[in-house]
Amino acid sequence: MGKFTLELLFQIIGIGSASGLFYQDNKLLVIGDNSGYLYEYQIDSKELQRLELVNNPTENTPKKVKSDFESLTVFQDTAYVFGSGSTPTRNAMIAFDQNQKKRISTNNLTDLYTVMQNFASIKPEDFNIEGSIYEGDNWYFFNRGNGPGNRNTLFSLHAKKLNEEFSLMSNEYKLPKIKGIRSSFTDAVLVDDSFYFLSTVENTQSTYADGEILGSFIGRINLETMKIDFTKKITSTQKFEGLTVYKNSKDKIEFLLCEDKDTATLEAAIYKLTLDKK
Repeated sequence: MGKFTLELLFQIIGIGSASGLFYQDNKLLVIGDNSGYLYEYQIDSKELQRLELVNNPTENTPKKVKSDFESLTVFQDTAYVFGSGSTPTRNAMIAFDQNQKKRISTNNLTDLYTVMQNFASIKPEDFNIEGSIYEGDNWYFFNRGNGPGNRNTLFSLHAKKLNEEFSLMSNEYKLPKIKGIRSSFTDAVLVDDSFYFLSTVENTQSTYADGEILGSFIGRINLETMKIDFTKKITSTQKFEGLTVYKNSKDKIEFLLCEDKDTATLEAAIYKLTLDKK
């Protein structure tokens, strides 16, 4: 993978602690880990719509009670939003119909998350789902290794629905370090036959407490071999937690990224990352 450019594309006023996003037809879906809303942003008109994911939603929800929505994936007309699983109150999966603009189901994933932890021998204090992908037959979940065990794990579930029987696999990764601290998954997206992922470094050994931000990487995992093809440091100062494809051509691929500043300010910075494929 060749050169890259990273630039601030625009800012969305009204969204705080952005943690996941999805781009399609000049529209962005955005979630925030402190928020009970799914945000729909029309890029041309700059119109922002708040859509309820939970009953009586709030923004800047207190940390002890927030749902901690950290990952977003879309298949056909349905958006799926996942809680991180880092505490017992963060185990929800919300299915949201984009056409009807309403929540169609809420599922408690406590049992599934427990199975995943047991399967990969991950302790509860090391469990923190921050990336999810669904492509119709398989679900992929990226566990952020920012706990004491640094367990960066990719779970692969073969099932059309998460409440049906499934087969489960897991792969463990040692991601690059900054100042001796290992980076950890914060999001991922499937492009052709590869996962492109973000990882970031915070000076903390907790899936709950924030730490000093030391930088972020972009990387790629081959879907067939499940091995990392490359990683590249893209910043020394920012924590990127959302990744979606913007444009994909023969020579380059463009992503949109959202930055989580861990503040109560309702302003989301959206960046464009361009990677040369040569």
